[in-house]
Amino acid sequence: MNIRNTVLFAILLTTLSGKLNAQIVTDRPDQTESSSAVPKGSLQLESGILIGYGDNSQVNTRQMLLPTNLFRYGITERIELRLLNQLEMLKINDEKIGGISDLEIGTKIQLLKKENLKTEIAFLSHLITPTGTNQLSIDKYGTSNKLSISHSISKDFGIGYNLGYNYFGEGNGDLTYSLAIGIGINEKVAVYVEPYGEVTNMDEFISNFDAGFTYLVNQKLQLDFSFGAGINQAMNYLSIGCSWLIEKG
Repeated sequence: MNIRNTVLFAILLTTLSGKLNAQIVTDRPDQTESSSAVPKGSLQLESGILIGYGDNSQVNTRQMLLPTNLFRYGITERIELRLLNQLEMLKINDEKIGGISDLEIGTKIQLLKKENLKTEIAFLSHLITPTGTNQLSIDKYGTSNKLSISHSISKDFGIGYNLGYNYFGEGNGDLTYSLAIGIGINEKVAVYVEPYGEVTNMDEFISNFDAGFTYLVNQKLQLDFSFGAGINQAMNYLSIGCSWLIEKG
């Protein structure tokens, strides 16, 4: 699917309306991390499979994540612990690499949450540890950080956005951004569209776009599908996944 068709499809999705309240609040499938923490004593597993492609004048890349797993556990009403790891298969030109990516350990802290306030704010931070398979690891400690803000415009419509900074042990680090627009179709289905990107090494601006939907199987299980493409780079991906909420007994 080319960029024009992707944008047209996303515009079509945003004309739909409905209700978002029944959805499980997750940090997938979009790039924007939610501003909500997992309830105290609850464990939420968010897992998925991603197939991606990238190409430039020198490097042709194929990527498969089988799967990616994010574990979120609520230690208080406003703070959660996070653990992220994934199995990865990578093909760079003719070289194939497979194994486990670096382990990420982090937290999400809700800075602003009030019952009658339609805005929420949270801060996320992950420590990236050089524990991955050779050639998949960054071989240094790194960190990724995001400020997550969301606004509930109405019961049918919400937006969320992230501003972040990543540092991987060398260079100037990367600034990141994302803006997710979410709309419900009914009590089980919600859709989103999202521009996102980064300023790599504080120098090169990269811009992308994605869209997708979630389907609420029940109050504890949610499925998702998403696709994305580069706006100023040759990149695209497809992803499917699920999120499972295990509440405190």
